[in-house]
This record gives sequence, C-alpha cells and structure tokens, in this order.
Amino acid sequence: MFIDRHDAPGITAEELAALHVLDLETQQRYGVEYHTYWFDPADGTVFCLAEGPSRTAVEEVHRASHGALASTIIEIDQNLPLNALFGALPTHPPGTAYTAPGMRAIVFTDICGSVAQTRELGDEAHLEILREHDAIVRRELASHGGREIKHTGDGIMAAFTSISAAVVFAIEVQRALAQRNDQASTPLHVSVGISAGEPVTDDDNDLFGAAVQLAARLCDVACAGEIHASLAVRELCVGKPITFEDRGTVVLKGISEPAQIYAVTWQPEP
Repeated sequence: MFIDRHDAPGITAEELAALHVLDLETQQRYGVEYHTYWFDPADGTVFCLAEGPSRTAVEEVHRASHGALASTIIEIDQNLPLNALFGALPTHPPGTAYTAPGMRAIVFTDICGSVAQTRELGDEAHLEILREHDAIVRRELASHGGREIKHTGDGIMAAFTSISAAVVFAIEVQRALAQRNDQASTPLHVSVGISAGEPVTDDDNDLFGAAVQLAARLCDVACAGEIHASLAVRELCVGKPITFEDRGTVVLKGISEPAQIYAVTWQPEP
C-alpha cells in the first residue's frame, strides 16, 4: 500500500476527478489499484492511496495516464491502523468531484510520574489508575469523534479529523481528571500534546510522521494537567471558543528546529 503527495495549486475538484478516472483506466497495466484520494482546494494538496507491487509501478500509472507526478510517494507500514489515522476513507463513484482534506490532529496523553507511582503503590495499584485513565480517555474519544491509534503503556495516541474537536477532547479529559482527583485518595495527573499535519510531507517517510513526533514531544514537555498544542493547531482553531497561551519556542528532542508551543487554557467544571 502506498500514499503519495501532489502539490497542485489552482486545480479544481472536477479536474482532479477526471485525472483520477484516467488513473483507473490505466492502472491494470501496472498491477496497481488506486483506492481513493484526499483533496484540499485551499492549498491544492492531493494525496492518493494506491495498492501495487512497487513505488515505481504506482508512479508509472500517473505518468502514463496524465503525467501529473507526485512529489513524494511512501510505502505504508501494513501494521498501521489506516482507518484509525484517517477515519472513514472517501468513497465516491469515479468521476465524482469532491473535497476531503487530509489534515489530521494527532494527540498523545501520558500519565505523569508513572514510574515513581508504580514504585510507591505497587503494580496492581498503578494498573488500576491506568485503567481509570484509559476509561476517561476512551469515553471522551467516543464523545468527540476521536480514534485510538495505540496504547503507549502510560497513555494513548489518538487521531482526529477535526482539529478543534481534538482540543475540546483534551480539555474535557483534563476536566474529568480534575473532578476525579477531587474525590480520590491517589491523584491521577496527565499531560497532553496535540499537533496537526498532513499525511505525507517532503521531509519524512512515515505516514503523519512529523505530526506524530511533534505531538509526542509536546506531551513530553507538558506538566501535569497541561495541554500543549503546536502552532498549526492554534492557527486551525482561529474563530473557535478556545484560548491559547503562548509559551514561546522550545528545542524538542528529535526535532531539528525550535518549536512554538501554545498551552490550551482550561478550567475545571464549576
């Protein structure tokens, strides 16, 4: 399975639908099947999902059918939960013009001080706290349209089609934890990191690789009860009733350039 990226500013949904039909008419020659595509007319980005014997075969379909080649093609790890990362895949009759941006929010939660807590309370008590975390996070994922990608041991990685829904999810998780802590003898504190990105960039060879790495690092540097968001998340939430606090730029492990961090402000339910 492969996904590619095209930068085609100015292309229309109708023009793209016609190019996709040409791909479908040509694909059999190369043993390829183009399943679907995502299109964001705002910046002209197109991402095609295809199955075939090689990256070269996938590229040759585009070359032979219309000549509009991708800037990047990556092979998708078969173990990645594609539907969880993207949500429902676009399914439209060939030739149907549509838009479906590929931008997604990636979210990480992490229980703060889990190692020390395990030493202090023991494995069974820590597992009980972990189960509480999982129940709260999964409940809020279901309520806000999020999809669990994987359990990280002391947290959960999730994806959202709506960037603002990801932020609201994080706020509601922290509010639920605050309410839980008011009534519990053992506190449960969680940090959250949120980033947003497209499935394929020219800088990495992993599906949502840059967004996943940034969200994980934002979570790492967040303190108990904090929600850290990237610049892209803040910009994509403009006009929403969400408040961000500028925390400046921070050098994050594994990321070449300093990252701008915004803390999402939230208050416990009265």
